[in-house]
Amino acid sequence: MQVHAYAAPAAAEPLVPTVIERRDVGPRDVLIEITHAGICHSDIHTVNGDWGPQPFPVVPGHEIVGTVTEVGAEVTTHRVGDRVGVGCMVNSCGHCANCLGGDEQYCLNGMVATYAATDRDGSTTQGGYSTHVVVDAGFVLRVPDGIDPAAAAPLLCAGITTYSPLRHWGAGPGKQVAVVGLGGLGHMGVKLAHAMGAEVTVLSQSLKKQEDGLRLGADSYFATSDPDTFSELADRFDLIVNTVSAPIDVDAYLSLLAVGGALVNVGAPAEPLSLNVFSLIGGRRSYAGSMIGGIAETQEMLDFCAEHGIGAEVEVIAADQVNEAYERVLASDVRYRFVIDTATLR
Repeated sequence: MQVHAYAAPAAAEPLVPTVIERRDVGPRDVLIEITHAGICHSDIHTVNGDWGPQPFPVVPGHEIVGTVTEVGAEVTTHRVGDRVGVGCMVNSCGHCANCLGGDEQYCLNGMVATYAATDRDGSTTQGGYSTHVVVDAGFVLRVPDGIDPAAAAPLLCAGITTYSPLRHWGAGPGKQVAVVGLGGLGHMGVKLAHAMGAEVTVLSQSLKKQEDGLRLGADSYFATSDPDTFSELADRFDLIVNTVSAPIDVDAYLSLLAVGGALVNVGAPAEPLSLNVFSLIGGRRSYAGSMIGGIAETQEMLDFCAEHGIGAEVEVIAADQVNEAYERVLASDVRYRFVIDTATLR
């Protein structure tokens, strides 16, 4: 079927309205009429060519919420009328050790990203800035009724990207957790860590979002531009989740960890980062990375958010505002996630 979409025709060019072809619904597929699509900083990195050449034209969008309108003959997990979501991946090999262990995002044969990737049938995937998408049912999530659909869309990336390391490294009661940056990812990290019962600190370049941070669940808020911050907070945290996609002084942040603590990058700066290994050795500290989560863990995150009344803080826009939204994201002028109302594409 042909559907309306917004696509980047080439690197660093504005997105434009277009029509794309979606494959026929196969026996294990689900056809989703998209209602909302979040704008992730990864979308901007991709269409700007920051992460290398892309198969243009590219329709971005991997924070997708919509309604099932058709299911394949073999699908038993979803029905017509269900409210569902699709995140950052739409396929994987399904048989490697990581896939079998519930870590499809780390598929040893390469997971298939929701857009700008080669699917198992050889086609190029196109994302959620469109009216409809066809996805393998195994990669379609159930979106609980308790979450507003616009607020749910960013959970499919920003939510799981922060939930997964918080869960893996044991955020909870009695734990000191810091979130670096209060943007699209960071604000979700604060909400989730707070709901898990951890004591939460925001580390931001300035104090201009301090009121927001405390409202979202942070117990304290510090400006990293103040050198006293690093001396005052030395050796404090069990876990630091770094959400910024820009270079940081890794050694300075490692100094904030308690013995056995971990600094985990979920932001993805284009530039390499370096560190002094003694920053690790001196406190049995770890420096790690984390990328989204598997399908089961993503469903767990959605259910956790519904149980705790958590959704993203969003600004809903029409599709023809997408280029302006990109500029505002780059200027840090959004609190905290843009979401496209895809009805404006029809």
